[in-house]
Amino acid sequence: MRVAELMHTGVRALGPDASVAEAVVALADAHVSGLPVVDRRGRLLGVISTSDVLEAEAEAPDSKARTTLLDETTVEDLMTPRPITITPDSTIQEAARQMLYADVKRLFVEEEGQVVGVISQTDIVSAVANGRL
Repeated sequence: MRVAELMHTGVRALGPDASVAEAVVALADAHVSGLPVVDRRGRLLGVISTSDVLEAEAEAPDSKARTTLLDETTVEDLMTPRPITITPDSTIQEAARQMLYADVKRLFVEEEGQVVGVISQTDIVSAVANGRL
């Protein structure tokens, strides 16, 4: 089975200048734990995750610093740069191997330099559990 058969398309993305508050809302609205950060041409720059936000909030010394973090910090400041990607024609086995070795929950799917989807550990486990894999 190929990544294209399990990946989710229509992935919401954020620009690097989005605030952390905007990222929190976008993550909650999409019901996901990570979103791609892309430039104006749609090229992948990084990924912002709930873990990135929680770690930054945990390091904030007080409520004022947390408010500053949310309102004045950009996604670019917190994102993980250069995330691992995969192509739509890669196998599910290769996607699982990359997630395992890199200790990540998701891979963004790129084709010709553009994000075209995302595949997660949950997608793969669901396919196995439902006999699709």
